[in-house]
Amino acid sequence: MLKRDKSNVRVYVQLFFIFLSLWIGIDFVLFVNQLQNGVIPTIHRPAGVEGFLPISALISLKFFLFTGVINHIHPAGFFILIAVLLISIFLKKGFCSWICPIGMLSEWLHKFGYKIFKRNFILPKWVDIPLRSLKYLLMAFFLISISTMSVSEIHNFIHSNYNKSADIKMFLFFANISELSAMVIGMLLLLSIFFENFWCRYLCPYGAMLGLMGSISPFKIRRNPDTCIDCGKCNAACPSLLPVDKLSTVYSPECTSCYSCVEICPVKDTLKFSLTSKSKGLTQRQYALIMLLIYFGIVGTAMLAGLWQNSISGHEYLRLFVGTNSTTH
Repeated sequence: MLKRDKSNVRVYVQLFFIFLSLWIGIDFVLFVNQLQNGVIPTIHRPAGVEGFLPISALISLKFFLFTGVINHIHPAGFFILIAVLLISIFLKKGFCSWICPIGMLSEWLHKFGYKIFKRNFILPKWVDIPLRSLKYLLMAFFLISISTMSVSEIHNFIHSNYNKSADIKMFLFFANISELSAMVIGMLLLLSIFFENFWCRYLCPYGAMLGLMGSISPFKIRRNPDTCIDCGKCNAACPSLLPVDKLSTVYSPECTSCYSCVEICPVKDTLKFSLTSKSKGLTQRQYALIMLLIYFGIVGTAMLAGLWQNSISGHEYLRLFVGTNSTTH
């Protein structure tokens, strides 16, 4: 028998990215506060905020594929997207369960719900399956919309005032949130307490895309039926509700490489995240190391090459803020 790993490497990685997101968020709030005071900002805008602009990043990716040019409006978002896609291609959609702050919040909420109700609720299949298709429909909508844009249209969008101020618009949306928007967000938070990973499972188009990209990953969760004792613990532990105890290899795009099934398995090497059924599985520490090397390797390369920060001056940001703020009133 194998004792469950108590190191909780994934939790430490999640907390690191939560603190990194908070740091970026605080810097950005201070940056916008100076704009609100009508002064040219002396606080440097954190480029990492562009990680919260995935649609702009996808448009930038298409522009790069057709022109070979990395745009200088939201370059950090482009490199973050490249890093996330590479993680998905090599390690399945680990971004969702290891890095994404929304994913971690969702995880905390359903654990909170479990403590209160001693269970999480599961929708019947006739409801669950159609709802799961929503995130793929949203993904298809965004991808088709971007794919139909010509290179000139993409160029014009990238350099438009709307795109330049997209991060400011996002800030103003939450800073001056409407009652309807607050109610929708509150409802999603409430549903996440009752239903495990509600947003991620049913509505997140970014996760849907990463799941499909992860389908080509050579690494998979693999089960050895010869040593499996059919205890069903892996099945119960899976946050994506996958029947791990019935599969020899988990191909589903819903798998987030969270290691919940691997760590709960009581028999050594019966479940592993590996290249083949014969190869040795990656430990959580090894997984985390590879993932962080990919992520910060891409980000660090962009920084060293001088491609991380955008080219928008403080004067232009003040002009953009005045124009953006006037349209919200």
